[in-house]
Order: sequence, then structure tokens, then C-alpha cells
Amino acid sequence: MDFTLPQDIDDIARRTAQFVDEEILPLEADSDNYDAHENISLELLAQMRDKAKAKGLWAPQAPVDRGGMGLPVMGWAAMYEQANRSIFGPVIMNCAAPDDGNINLLSKIGTDAQKEWFLDPIISGEVRSSFAMTEPHPGSGSDPSMMLTKATKTGNSWKISGRKWYITGAEEAAHFILVARTSDDSRKGLSAFLFHKDQPGWDIIRRIPIMGPEEHGGHCELVFDGLEIPDENRLLEVGDGLKVTQIRLGPARLTHCMRWLGLAKRCMEIAADYTEKREGFGIRLADRESVQIKMGELAHDIYIGRLLVMQAAYQLDQGRFARAEISSAKIHVAETLHKAADTAIQLTGALGYSKDTVLEWIYRYARQARLVDGADEVHKMVLARHYADKKSDFWQWG
Repeated sequence: MDFTLPQDIDDIARRTAQFVDEEILPLEADSDNYDAHENISLELLAQMRDKAKAKGLWAPQAPVDRGGMGLPVMGWAAMYEQANRSIFGPVIMNCAAPDDGNINLLSKIGTDAQKEWFLDPIISGEVRSSFAMTEPHPGSGSDPSMMLTKATKTGNSWKISGRKWYITGAEEAAHFILVARTSDDSRKGLSAFLFHKDQPGWDIIRRIPIMGPEEHGGHCELVFDGLEIPDENRLLEVGDGLKVTQIRLGPARLTHCMRWLGLAKRCMEIAADYTEKREGFGIRLADRESVQIKMGELAHDIYIGRLLVMQAAYQLDQGRFARAEISSAKIHVAETLHKAADTAIQLTGALGYSKDTVLEWIYRYARQARLVDGADEVHKMVLARHYADKKSDFWQWG
């Protein structure tokens, strides 16, 4: 097995790293560059997005004929990891969630009219988007079959009623993908729809406070009370909502891992820089065995994470679902990100706990990694089911 990147992908990864080092990392040190929710300010974001476009580092997941880079999934892995060595990197290059997953989904299954109306403005950066699926108890969370939000057919439209919450990016989004119940069928009871923020019949009732930091648009609670969506804005067929979520969420989980590896590497970089310079009791911290053990463990875990991610990316590029591979990567990389932030703060002491570095930002952000797009426990159940089904064949190569 050869994990050497093709020359064109390696070049993109190197150019991404250079752009991050020279143009993006310096922005993190100035508090004026942040918005009220600890993300890059929208004015500065617009300027930096123009720079990313000029350098050809824009929308890597989108088709070339629609303004993107048209990279394979393995190319995403190489680029996203470099992009998220900065906390601002992915959103500047238009490969941050939830737009990233929505672009990939709509590029695959949208009609020509849906792509022109709904997808192209997301790719260009003209609008932001959101994916509305999760609901308050007793509605759907990790189990979509529990969905309570209903879509009722009225003529050539669908009337939506229900409630969603923790919908990422909703306050800044103009384009929404909504999953709702259209029948009581256990497998074909859900359908997916597109709607625009200016359509009446729905509202954002609150932006839910979180540990933070937050994506642009936060995590919101939405109520639907008569939103009407024309049938032409339905994705795939009636009853294909679960299929839509599977097409979107598999690759989206993996792209989270790609970005988290970049953040984990950044934590190591900050810790290494500090321990190589800081002395105590007549010896550099980097020369202490206890410090070397911690750094070695992080290097080990990140290395494993990169192999898991690239293996899953390869499987997706071959047209496979890679469900077990993605679940395995999601479990490991989420834990690795949290460990990397925690270890780096421990090694840098008060500096890491302060806001003089981005470590505390990453630490608070990292806790969500073990929850979003399926909690660790759900993915471990997925692996257990795969093993129960395949037994010793679970370990097959390829």
C-alpha cells in the first residue's frame, strides 16, 4: 500500500500550508479579527476568501465546472488537514461545515435547476447554508427514525410543521436542507427538501448558547408552522430522506476528521515550540522524558488518525460506502483532538490556559467532536454490528 500523494494533490497541500502560514495564522493573534462568537469577522472573512480564490484554493469538494477544485476525497484529506492548522482556515477556503457537506451532497444528487438555484451560490460564497435534521426529545437525534417534523402534501407543495434544534449555521444561512417525515414507513418515511430563508412559515426562536467557540450562524432552534415548499424543491424521490442523510453524513463525518487532524497538529506545534524554548530546573522542557512521552503519544495518535482517514477516503473514492472505516476514524480522531488540546495546555501551562494562544479555543471546540455527526458510542455500535455480520471477514484487507 502506497500512501504517497499524487504530485498534483501534494502540490495543493503544500500551497495550502504556505497560504495558512503566511496569510491566515497571523490573523489569529489580533482580537479585532474575531466576531462576537469567537470566529473570524465577516468583513475580514470576505477579504480572505478573495485571496483564497486568487490562489486557487477554493471549494475543493465542488465540481470544476461549477467553480470548485474538483478534488477526489483523498485530495480533500490532504488539503483540509493543512487548512485547519488555523482555526480560520476551512471557512476561508469554503471547506467548513455545514457548507462543505451540503456542497458535496447537492453536487451528487441535485437536479440541474436545484444546482443552479441552490448549489451555485453556496459554492461561490454568495450565501451560507444549513442542514436541518436534529430535533428536541422525543424527536430524532442519532436515530432519524424518531423524526417528528412532518411534511404534508397539499397540491403541488409540502406544508412543514415541527421543530429542529442545534442546527449549525442557521442564523447566517440563506439556503436550508430540511429532512421531514412524509409517511410512517420505517425505511421510506422521510423525505428531504430545499428552502430559502425568506420563505414564510418558519422562524429561528433562539440561538442556543454553547461552550463555544461557534461557527458563523451558531447552533439554533427552529420552529416550522406552515412553511410551504414546492415539490420541485424536493431532493430525490418521496421517501428517500434517509438515503439523502446517508449520502451526506458519511463523507461529512470524514471531513470533520480531516479538519480535526489539522487542529491536533497545530496543538502539537504550539506545545513543541514552547517546550523547546522553556527551561526549568536547569533543563529544557523538551529534554525531559515525561514531556517526550506525552509528545510521542500525540504523534502516535495523530499518525494513526491520518492512516484511518486516508483509508476511508480511498474507499469513498472507489465508490464504496466505507461505513466501518468512517466510524473507526470518527472515534479515534475525535478522541485524538481532545487529547492533543489537553496535552498541549498541560505542557504550556498558564500560557495554554490563557487566550495568548488558540489552545483554549481548540480545547473548548474539541469537546463537541465526540458528539457531532454521531456520538462515539453510536459509532462503536456501528463497528460492533459490522463485526457481528462479518465475523472474521471484518478484518479483510480491501
